[in-house]
Amino acid sequence: MALYVMKFGGSSVGDTERMKRVAKRIVEKKEAGHRCVVVVSAMGDTTDDLIDQSKLLNSNPPAREMDMLLTTGEQISVALLSMAIHQQGHDAISFTGWQAGFRTEAVHSKARITDIQPERIDAALNDGKIVVVAGFQGMSEDGEITTFGRGGSDTTAVALAAAINADVCEIYTDVDGIYSTDPRIVKCARKLDEISYDEMLELANLGAAVLHPRAVEYAKHHKVRLVVRSSFNHNEGTVVKEETVMEQGVVVSGIAFDKNVARISILGVPDLPGVLAKVFTALADAGVNVDIIVQSGVQNGKADFSFTVTLTDTELAVQVINNIRGEVPYDNVTSETNLVKVSIVGAGMVSNPGVAAKMFEVISQQGVSIKMVSTSEIKTSCVVDSEKLHDIIRELHTAYGLDTAAQVVVGGPQDRR
Repeated sequence: MALYVMKFGGSSVGDTERMKRVAKRIVEKKEAGHRCVVVVSAMGDTTDDLIDQSKLLNSNPPAREMDMLLTTGEQISVALLSMAIHQQGHDAISFTGWQAGFRTEAVHSKARITDIQPERIDAALNDGKIVVVAGFQGMSEDGEITTFGRGGSDTTAVALAAAINADVCEIYTDVDGIYSTDPRIVKCARKLDEISYDEMLELANLGAAVLHPRAVEYAKHHKVRLVVRSSFNHNEGTVVKEETVMEQGVVVSGIAFDKNVARISILGVPDLPGVLAKVFTALADAGVNVDIIVQSGVQNGKADFSFTVTLTDTELAVQVINNIRGEVPYDNVTSETNLVKVSIVGAGMVSNPGVAAKMFEVISQQGVSIKMVSTSEIKTSCVVDSEKLHDIIRELHTAYGLDTAAQVVVGGPQDRR
């Protein structure tokens, strides 16, 4: 008998028919002799619909009330799924995040888990019940309902698997596993049998939306065995684990892209100690996350530098820089959108020279200029204009040998929350 945590995303429980199919899947696992804890997202577009309704009433709703509102989506899912399991002859009990023991920071909309007290889950499992837990939510020490942000149900599932020492955490989604790139762009993208935590974390951070980065971080830290698989068939999925067998000759494992990118450039900044610290401290204090940073050479005692932020933070970032002009004099600040960050990822990159050079060559052959570059041991990212994104992805996929059936590949689509 094994203990499984099974997470189902919004598209997997998008309507009552899909809910029945998920209930059957869970019952099959139970009847095979296993114990089951299920984590569920809100049905289909429920969360988006709730957000739209809130904006009809208040263009800037309080974060606390948004958490109160959005957590209802998952509560509907767990109650209905428990009913569906009962209909199929098995005892189930549903819990909200706080009933399941999730304690969090006192932060709304993006709280982090501080503790999990799974006593009620353990007791229900000991009674032979299937436990159904609402993803994406918890409660702070002062009794406030909190949410974990988009992708938070992945984090709920992995954290819960660690807390109850589950044998496996299965993430059920609308694809068969993790792919070399988005198969909607590259038809010959292929599924990987396994992938390392480090590679998956890079892909998740770089735009591959099949798993949330925080969930992968949690799995890596607690050594949770993850399996990504489809809720619509019984095909073998992709195993995410500490180490994987690297196929000979495979250097790049996957290609990811992120359209949620803007570039901010500050021109004519005095080349003085502490200037960059002032700029990026001000941005951090305003809650703006900065990714790639590039500084040009110094001329006449002044330098230019650029950095990337998310599209939604563009206006705020420019405002912050304008507000500190008295402390950090500069000539001009500009912002640029319609960009995309394209990234290659692979554990084999660290020991193979010329990998980045090939990427630069492929992009240049498409007549596209590279605006910014960022590297690590297992990834290279380039910020480019978005117009030829699909062509670049397809050509990179071919250039690194990912089109061939013999290669092992990674990266893939999505079923969020």
